[in-house]
Amino acid sequence: MKKGLKIFGYVFGGIMLLLLLVAMYVQRSGIPEYELPEVDFRVRMDSASIAEGKRISDMVCNDCHRSANGLLEGNLMFGGDNPSPFGTVYAPNITSDKTYGVGRYSDAELAILLRTGIKRDGQYAPPWMPKFPHLSDEDLNAIIAYLRSDAPELAPSAKVQPPNEPSFLAKLLSRVAFKPLPYPETPIKSPDPANVVAFGEYLCTAKVECYSCHSLDFAKVDMMHPEKTTGYFGGGNPFEEGDQIIYSANLTMDEETGLGHWTEADFIRAVRYGIGKNDQPLRQPMKPFSGLTEDEVRAIWAYLQTVPKIHNPVERQGTQ
Repeated sequence: MKKGLKIFGYVFGGIMLLLLLVAMYVQRSGIPEYELPEVDFRVRMDSASIAEGKRISDMVCNDCHRSANGLLEGNLMFGGDNPSPFGTVYAPNITSDKTYGVGRYSDAELAILLRTGIKRDGQYAPPWMPKFPHLSDEDLNAIIAYLRSDAPELAPSAKVQPPNEPSFLAKLLSRVAFKPLPYPETPIKSPDPANVVAFGEYLCTAKVECYSCHSLDFAKVDMMHPEKTTGYFGGGNPFEEGDQIIYSANLTMDEETGLGHWTEADFIRAVRYGIGKNDQPLRQPMKPFSGLTEDEVRAIWAYLQTVPKIHNPVERQGTQ
């Protein structure tokens, strides 16, 4: 009996020592690095692409990257006075500065970052940086064309954000759960807007990525197969807003807890103007997506009709 307990103690101690060593390695090594894939990408500059790239960036990118003076030179994303499980994270400078902004990236390096999450130095950008594995080649070109443009907000800035301070959890998840996405091997085309449901799905899962906020948990998002995401469009994802927790809304057509009693007109007003069915402004972090056209919002509404209903009674007092 004593011999068995002694053996158990040795085994248990060995396991604990191994776990301690692994934890020390994760903490010291930080966010992992990867080899950049070989990609031949050259941006096509034209006024239509630049305008569309600005529209996409205004909806998806600029809120995080815009500083107090209006330049896209980065800002605190989360952390600081509001502790985050991922640590303290800053959105980087994405002005055209060739030393401190995206001016130091080649077209291909920008395409790799946006598609896979691998930075030009090989370091992985954890999930606080969106990735666009399903974005059409045309829309990807538009974003990069905009970043290469002479838009005033992209004027070169030498501002350098403080280094990120990822938490142990962020470092661990970047080793075991969060990985770079594969760069597409074949061209990606946008669906024909005449195919309303397919076009709405593209907007929801590739271009504006509504599903990642409006599913259950960022940690359970399946970026390569969005429809397999846990709680797909069922809401309940928590967001810290000051001293409150705001939960994303259920966008499935469940009659009791979702949009089952909404009309298309209600939905358009909420998405484009930020006014809910109760005539009250929607809560932050949900913002008005005035950049979307009414036809695009109608397409999203049409797609949501096809999403399986989820009964998820999200707390309404703290709901975006």
